[in-house]
Parts: sequence; structure tokens; C-alpha cells
Amino acid sequence: MSIALDGYDVKLLAALQENAALTNAELGEVINLSASQVSRRRQKLEETGIIRRYRASLDPESLGLTVTAFVGVTLGAHSKENARKFRNMVKAMPEVQEAHTLTGDVDYMLKIVVRDLKALSHVINDELLPQEAVHNVRSSIAMDTLKDDNLLPLV
Repeated sequence: MSIALDGYDVKLLAALQENAALTNAELGEVINLSASQVSRRRQKLEETGIIRRYRASLDPESLGLTVTAFVGVTLGAHSKENARKFRNMVKAMPEVQEAHTLTGDVDYMLKIVVRDLKALSHVINDELLPQEAVHNVRSSIAMDTLKDDNLLPLV
């Protein structure tokens, strides 16, 4: 469902993507609207689901999370039940930051963030591979992160 956004909505969304901690008054100064107008627009954007949540962006390395891996998973049997079990397992794993269903050679791509290689080995060997639905796991470890802002293009 697509919702018509005007210029103020786009400016509001851009400002919130940069800093979700801004108050309505501060946002109003940025986009040139009153705090009450910002509040109404923000509430509408939340109710329609355009704004899904607010959260802090944490630095993984400062928290001792030094390994980011992208793990491709192929299921052995493609049934609704296997897909459901896998989806539920992945959603319950705090190490999994993102999970995507793909076309092509792998069925799922997971972004996993852990403390070290031993922790990654545990996730792959003790959590993913033992699942009867999982046929193959292929991992690639990120050596450096060039961009990690997760800002949607609002142009």
C-alpha cells in the first residue's frame, strides 16, 4: 500500500532517519512546521506503518561484537513446514541481524553479528546445521564495513 507523502512528510522522515531522538519542537525547527503539526504528521506516519519503530544505533565493536558474517542457507526440502520452522528459529536468534529470502542458489541470506569466530562457529555448527530442514550453509566474513547507515533513499 502506497501512501501519498508531501514535501513536509519527506523532510520529517529524513530528519527522523538521521536522529529519531529529536523532539517534535526540534523537528519543527528543522522542517519549518509547528510542534503540533509535526506531532500530527508523525502520528499519521506511525499509524500507517511508514514509521515502523524507533531505536538506537549501537556500535558493535564497542560492545565486543567484532565479527559480521553473511551466511547463505539452502533448505533440503522446500515445504511450508520447513520454511516456517526455519523462519521461527531465525527470528529467535539474537545474533541474526537481518534475514532475507532470496532467488538463486541460496534460499536465505542471514547477516550475523557475534563476538568472535568461535561464536560464529557455534551459530553455524550448533544452531543452523543441526536443523533437519537445512541442507547447506555457506558463510562469508566481512573484513571491513564501508557503509552501515540503513537510511532509505527518500528522493
